[in-house]
Amino acid sequence: MEKQDYYKTLSVSKNASAAELKKAYRRLAMKYHPDRNPNDKSAEEKFKEAKEAFEVLNDPQKRSAYDQFGHAGVNQSSGGHPGGGSGDFSDIFGDVFGDIFGGAGGQQQRAGPRPSRGSDLQYNLQVSLEDAVFGATRKIKIPSHVSCGVCKGTGAKKGTSPVTCSMCSGAGQVRMQQGFFSVQQTCPTCKGTGQEIKVKCPSCYGKGKKEETKTLSVKVPAGVDTGDRIRLSGEGEVGGLGGPAGDLFVQMVVKDHAIFKREGAHLLCQVPINIVKAALGGEVEVPTLNGKVKLKMPAGTQSEKVFRIRGKGVKPVRGGQVGDILCKVMVETPVNLTSKQKNILKAFGATIGESSKHSPQEFSWLNGVKKFVDDMNIKFK
Repeated sequence: MEKQDYYKTLSVSKNASAAELKKAYRRLAMKYHPDRNPNDKSAEEKFKEAKEAFEVLNDPQKRSAYDQFGHAGVNQSSGGHPGGGSGDFSDIFGDVFGDIFGGAGGQQQRAGPRPSRGSDLQYNLQVSLEDAVFGATRKIKIPSHVSCGVCKGTGAKKGTSPVTCSMCSGAGQVRMQQGFFSVQQTCPTCKGTGQEIKVKCPSCYGKGKKEETKTLSVKVPAGVDTGDRIRLSGEGEVGGLGGPAGDLFVQMVVKDHAIFKREGAHLLCQVPINIVKAALGGEVEVPTLNGKVKLKMPAGTQSEKVFRIRGKGVKPVRGGQVGDILCKVMVETPVNLTSKQKNILKAFGATIGESSKHSPQEFSWLNGVKKFVDDMNIKFK
């Protein structure tokens, strides 16, 4: 029986591109594949014809010979029936649908498992405010998986070695045929390693690594704050199949301080003073992280007045100017007064009366209240 023209078989023009050929063949292959047409000889023949046409036209040399000499040129150059109908159907789909199943002809499957990098770890390190500001060196202990010293990470008993996995032949992955589709998945026998351990190491039970606690020295840079991280390269989980270890990220957590609260490069604190010093003025001794300084307060200092001590804050770890200490004054009302002290205060209160000269904030507030009440009375009359 005379063969149909290959271009007509695929329903494409003679100047069709490689992409157009592949698209046409895919459409016919999906339609006439034997898995979708069981016991249908006609569909099987059409599938073979489409396969033969695609194999010829997709090959530049064969296509050129076919364009010049027709079927005779192709049969002579290929030594017979191209495709011949004897090829494996899964191989056909490996060529055409390689972009779906991960590489033509099962190239991924033959690649085998590769060394993998170990996982990164994180450790939260609590440091005092002083250590965060000035820097320090701290020892930390972390649980980590390290290569087994008995089997040298192979997982096999000393004197033995892992063997090539019998199920995946060392590829680490297997193809499972599910009807019309082929699915690639991790080998269930070797868990993707490509090797089987016949006699497991009694120390690590075949895992090739053990959990140990190791002590590391961490240098805390001056100026760090909560959330800053220090990276220790190669101190994370051990890699698989000889791959590199992961990294350890040490995250800073600055503990609360008894006196200071940090805001960026500045340190905030509250300074309580008695009513006499607030009224008459004077000096107050204020602590810093590296000593004490005297803060001079003017007469008539009010509560929540903020004084700045320059250059006694924090130098940021990423550079920039040193911050300040911001001192918020809190005027303290005297408590537990004796009768004599109470009488003195009463006499003092009588001398100042309700003068705006001595209590400007109180006077201003009372005037505001009076105006508010008067406005309300007018509004509701």
